[in-house]
Amino acid sequence: MRKITSATLMAALLAAVAAPGTAVGATITVWGSTTCQKRFLEPGRSGLRKATGLSLKVVGVGTGKGLLALLRGKTKVSAASDDLAGAIAAAKGAARKVGAKVRGTDKLIYHEIVRDRIVPIVHQSNPVKSLTHEQLRDIHTGRITNWRELGGANMSIRVVTSHPGSATRAAFRKQVMRGAEYVTDAISVRSTAREIDVVSRDEGAIGAVSTGFLKFHPGQTRIVKTADITRPLGLITNGPPTGQARQLIEFYLSEQGQATIN
Repeated sequence: MRKITSATLMAALLAAVAAPGTAVGATITVWGSTTCQKRFLEPGRSGLRKATGLSLKVVGVGTGKGLLALLRGKTKVSAASDDLAGAIAAAKGAARKVGAKVRGTDKLIYHEIVRDRIVPIVHQSNPVKSLTHEQLRDIHTGRITNWRELGGANMSIRVVTSHPGSATRAAFRKQVMRGAEYVTDAISVRSTAREIDVVSRDEGAIGAVSTGFLKFHPGQTRIVKTADITRPLGLITNGPPTGQARQLIEFYLSEQGQATIN
């Protein structure tokens, strides 16, 4: 009779949990939202590998650029921190910056993984505790330019926002600013982490970021209370997902995957 060692048993278990057709050590790459990256993609990475044998690589370039990568065939899955319409709008914004156009969106399928909340943030020394959506809109469009108009110090307000291809920026602009343009001197940065860093160093600055991302990278900032600003976080495929893309999505929608979300 063959003796079953612990090593043999572990190998059998790995083979059993890995989905058919997936070689242990295979890698799937997801392009897109850095918010999705921090909220569920990276936190669930080890669980994904244990359940499917797949290793996950995340290219955090923002929702718009991620969707462009999907449409151009650079990836089988993109991550979006907005709904499908918002993601497409973000992709169009990113494409305009390089003189390109977005085509072939009719087959895109959105797979919602979790809901997310966006919050305004200020430097931790700022005494302003709460703002209405109307006040936030007036700040970001340039109608209010000094914190003393809001009960704060006599200090100029500096608006900080993510790049035009950011879904966080698009969701905030849609829900709070009602589609209005940002003030012309708004500071546009390349990532959520950079936005938090800028606000952390500037006592007059204000930004708007995901609570999930802020949890891991709070910097020297503080949340300003306001009415809820929410949006979905999800994965996008060009048509029904198959193979590794399907395994990835099914994992994050499973009870095991949902338990890893931050």
